[in-house]
Amino acid sequence: MALRPAAIGAAPHSGWAALVALGNAALVPSVLARSRIEMADAREPDSKQPYHAVESLELEQARRRLKVFSASALANARAALEQMMSALEQQGYRVRTLGILDSSGRTSDSLETILASHALIHTADGNHFRSAIAAAAVQCGLRVERIAAKALEEHAHIVLNLSADEIRQTLVALGKQVGAPWGADQKNAALLAWTQLSVTPIAKIPVTR
Repeated sequence: MALRPAAIGAAPHSGWAALVALGNAALVPSVLARSRIEMADAREPDSKQPYHAVESLELEQARRRLKVFSASALANARAALEQMMSALEQQGYRVRTLGILDSSGRTSDSLETILASHALIHTADGNHFRSAIAAAAVQCGLRVERIAAKALEEHAHIVLNLSADEIRQTLVALGKQVGAPWGADQKNAALLAWTQLSVTPIAKIPVTR
């Protein structure tokens, strides 16, 4: 048995992300699965906004706390991806790539700088979970591409070689396939998956056990 290629798009927020998986040919994609995955630790309410949670701590204590939050987010993201990938394999699809909607906000590599700026803290909270999904995807053997939110439409236009209207019409049609919820998060995740699917070889993938 050979598996057909599929791709996943992720639109992350603080603590959770919308995932959409697409399959079939890139010119006529179809929605295979969608879900909202929770990455924050249900036992730790502060883990939904990790950088806000450590804002008042000493730097070393903040780093230790963030490390714990990161491990939990990674474990939850990987479990969710593995569950979706397993379900897709049962449908006859093999996921090879994952696209992540990246932040367009200003960032910093310095924890001290981040904690001194409320704007940077907000961006860091989201990036915390983007990084968790990216790391989980790599552990699952997926190729990962992060596309900034402000660059997604132009990226899709170039990769898909379609006009903005054609892309919008297809996204609307995909939403009609599955019904609500199909808001901005699902559309962005679907568009990311679509661009990933367009660069995935269409040849069927042999199953290896």
